[in-house]
Amino acid sequence: MLSRVHLDPLGGIAGDMFVAALADAFPEVANAVLVEVAKLASPKGASVRFVEHRGGALRGRRFDVAEPHAHGHGHDHGHHHTAWRDIRAMLEQSSLAAGTKRHALAIFAVLAEAEGQVHGIPAEEVGFHEVGAWDSIVDIVAAGCAIDRLSPASWTWSALPMGGGRVKTQHGLLPVPAPATALLLKGMELVDDGVHGERVTPTGAAILRHLADLGGERVKSAERMVATGIGFGTREMEDLPNIVRCMAYEGATGAAREDVIATLEFEVDDQSPEDLGIAIEWLRAMDGVLEVYQSPVFAKKSRIATHVRVLARREAADAVADACFEQTTTLGLRIGEARRRVLAREERKAGGVRVKVAERPSGGETAKAESDDVAAQAANRAERERARRAAEDAVLRERESLERDRRD
Repeated sequence: MLSRVHLDPLGGIAGDMFVAALADAFPEVANAVLVEVAKLASPKGASVRFVEHRGGALRGRRFDVAEPHAHGHGHDHGHHHTAWRDIRAMLEQSSLAAGTKRHALAIFAVLAEAEGQVHGIPAEEVGFHEVGAWDSIVDIVAAGCAIDRLSPASWTWSALPMGGGRVKTQHGLLPVPAPATALLLKGMELVDDGVHGERVTPTGAAILRHLADLGGERVKSAERMVATGIGFGTREMEDLPNIVRCMAYEGATGAAREDVIATLEFEVDDQSPEDLGIAIEWLRAMDGVLEVYQSPVFAKKSRIATHVRVLARREAADAVADACFEQTTTLGLRIGEARRRVLAREERKAGGVRVKVAERPSGGETAKAESDDVAAQAANRAERERARRAAEDAVLRERESLERDRRD
C-alpha cells in the first residue's frame, strides 16, 4: 500500500513540474491526467501531452500544455484575466471525476484566498491573471487528478528554494517570492541556495498548501521506496537542474499509517429519535465522513440529550459542519483535529463474503468478515459462525499461498 509521496524541489516547484514528476513515477497517473484534462473545453488547436526530457545526466518528463499562437515554451501564460467565480463554475459544471474536481477546486480556493489578502478584497472577488490562463487551469486540474489517484498516500517535501530578484506580472515587477506565493508558503521551510529567479510559482505554492491542508509534511517511518520520478520545468538554470523529484514509499508490513482527521461534536435535545436517526445515517453516507457516533448524555436542566461525534477527513470538515446544521436541530458544534494511526488493510472476497484483512505491527494478519454478507448466507447463529470462519480462513490461506509464491 502506497503510504507516502515525497517531493524534492531541487529546481523549485510549479504546477507542470509537480504533474510531470508524478507522471514519471506512475504511468497510470499520466494516463488518468490525459483523460481528465480532455474533459475541459480547450482552445482550438491546443494540445496537452507528456514528453520525455533530458537535462544533463538526468532523464524525466515534462508536462507540455501548448496553446495555438503561443510564443516560446508551452507555458507562456500571457496576461489573461479570469474571475475565480467563473473558474469555479466551470469546474463545478464539468464532467471531471469527483476527486479531481474536489482537489482542483481546493487548490484554486487557497490561491484565491491568498490573492484576496494581497489585494485587500474578498476571495470571491479575485480575478486571476496568469493563473487564469487555460494552461494554468490545466496544470491545476492535472494536479488534482494526480493527488486523487495517489490517495490516501500522505505527502512530504524538502525545504523549498527561496529564489530572489523580481518577477514580471500583470501588476508589474514584484519581489520573489511573489506576495501571494509568500502567504501560501507561510510556515514552510525555505532555503536560500544562491540561485535567483522565481523558484516556487503561485500554482506550485497553492498545490503545496493544499497538500499541507491534507496533512502534508508529516514525517513517516518504516517504509520502503517503490517509485521515483523527475519532472522538468521549462527554465534553464546554470549548474542546477530545474526539476522536481518525487519519491513514493510503501508502508512496511504491519506499519501503521498516521494522519490527522477532523472531529465535529454537538448535542441535540429537541429532535425526535426517528428524525435524528435519519440525519445521522445521512451524515454517515457523506463523502469524506469516516464514522458517526451517538451516545446519551445529561444536558442542561437535567435533560437527556444525544451527543453526536462525527469523524471526517480534514478537507471535508466545512461541508460536514454545514450538513450538521442542515440535518439536525443543533445551533452550534465544536470542531477539532485528532491524530490517528491506521493499520494497512485490504478487502478480499471468499464465497461471496467480503473480508477485511489487516496487517498487525508484529507482521501477522487478521481477517474480519463483513457481517451483512454473512447474514445473507446464514439463517441462525451456528450457520453464521461457520460462514464467517470459512470466509476468513479462506482469505488468510490464499494470502499465505501468495506470499510463499512471492518468496519462491
